[in-house]
Amino acid sequence: MPTDANRRPSLPSRLVRRILIALYRWKGWKLEGRKPDCDKFVLLGAPHTSNWDFVFFLGATRELGIKPSFMGKASLFKWPMTDFMLDMGGLPVDRSKRGNYVDQVVQAFASTDELALVIAPEGSRTFAGSWRTGFYHIAMAAGVPIVPAWVNNATMRGGIGEPIMPTGDYRADLARIAAFYRRKRPDCDRFVALEKSAQTLEEMKGDS
Repeated sequence: MPTDANRRPSLPSRLVRRILIALYRWKGWKLEGRKPDCDKFVLLGAPHTSNWDFVFFLGATRELGIKPSFMGKASLFKWPMTDFMLDMGGLPVDRSKRGNYVDQVVQAFASTDELALVIAPEGSRTFAGSWRTGFYHIAMAAGVPIVPAWVNNATMRGGIGEPIMPTGDYRADLARIAAFYRRKRPDCDRFVALEKSAQTLEEMKGDS
C-alpha cells in the first residue's frame, strides 16, 4: 500500500533521496511539461536505456511536485528494508497470492487519494520491439489516466505529457501514446518501433 504520509521517512531513505536529487541537479537535465491536473495516474517512463533514468525520474517528479511510487516484489519489503522501500515510494506486490498483480495495484489506487505509479513499459533496458501491456490493464481497471514521460540522456532533456484516459481500445490508445513519443523524440529507434507496433495492431484489427 502507499506510504503513510504521517510517518517520518527513515534516515537512510532521506540520505539516499538527497544524494539522488543532488545527482539530478549535477547532471543538469532540462525539464519540459507540468504536473498533471489529476491526483491518480500511471506515469510511463520511456525509453528505459540507462540506470540514470531512475535518477532523472526521481528528480523530475520532485521538481514537478509529484510523489512517485513504483512496484516492487513483496520480498524486497521485508525487514530491515521495509521502511526504506516504502519511503522511496515502493508499492509491494505479492505474486504468490491468488489473483494477479494488476488487482493488487488497482486496490492500492482505490485505497488512497493520491498515487502516481511510475512504470517502465519496456520492462527492462533490453528492448524487444514491443511494450508490456500491464500499465494499460492497470490504468483501465483503476480508472486512471496514463501520463507519458520521456528522457533523452544524450541531450540531457526530458519531460512529461498530458494525461491520456484509456478508452478500452488498446490499439487506438497505444497509437496516441506512440504519437506523443515520436513527436518528442523522432530520432529514437525504440519509439519508431513502438509506432510500427501500434500500426501493425491497427492493421490486424482491420483484417479481423
